[in-house]
Amino acid sequence: MSGNVRPVRDERDGLLAYLAQQRYVLRLAAYGLTDEQARLVPTRSALSVGGLIKHVTATERGWMDTLLQREPPGTLEERTRKYQDDFRLTEEETLAAVIADYEQAARETEEIVAGIADLGQPVPVPKGVPWFPPDVKAWSVRWVLLHLIQETARHAGHADIIREHIDGATAFPLMAAAESWPASPWLKPWQPSPS
Repeated sequence: MSGNVRPVRDERDGLLAYLAQQRYVLRLAAYGLTDEQARLVPTRSALSVGGLIKHVTATERGWMDTLLQREPPGTLEERTRKYQDDFRLTEEETLAAVIADYEQAARETEEIVAGIADLGQPVPVPKGVPWFPPDVKAWSVRWVLLHLIQETARHAGHADIIREHIDGATAFPLMAAAESWPASPWLKPWQPSPS
């Protein structure tokens, strides 16, 4: 995948392609990191690259639960604890496993969206959630996909900043390394620092 979204066929394809692109650039922030580096919290925030990938995975699955009107698993207390845990990569977790789970969540989203005929289909707004508007009864599937693009892009930006603090790597050199671009006078693919 390159730095730009490919030409799209229609609205559904475009929404899924832009979501896939944002997922990709978020994963790029983890390119070449060790598990230990993916756990690092190098800024004043509590965010790590591995934790951001976990959080966005859980967020995407949560929105698919909302879209399908599935009750999230666990008690409120368990869900709250999981939400907090999803912001960090634990010692028992690996970056590779977290990325694989993110890719599985992406496949699930694409399958769910493929099974919905009308992107204008209403998605009821859950009640009693303080950050959801009380005066809106429903969003649309289209709105949910746009929101996921926004959420993923926001966290991809966070991950870029965190990655730059870890080892100075930035998005395009990481992309060049991940996609095996040749070096050019204006862009050198990222390489790990010699230890």
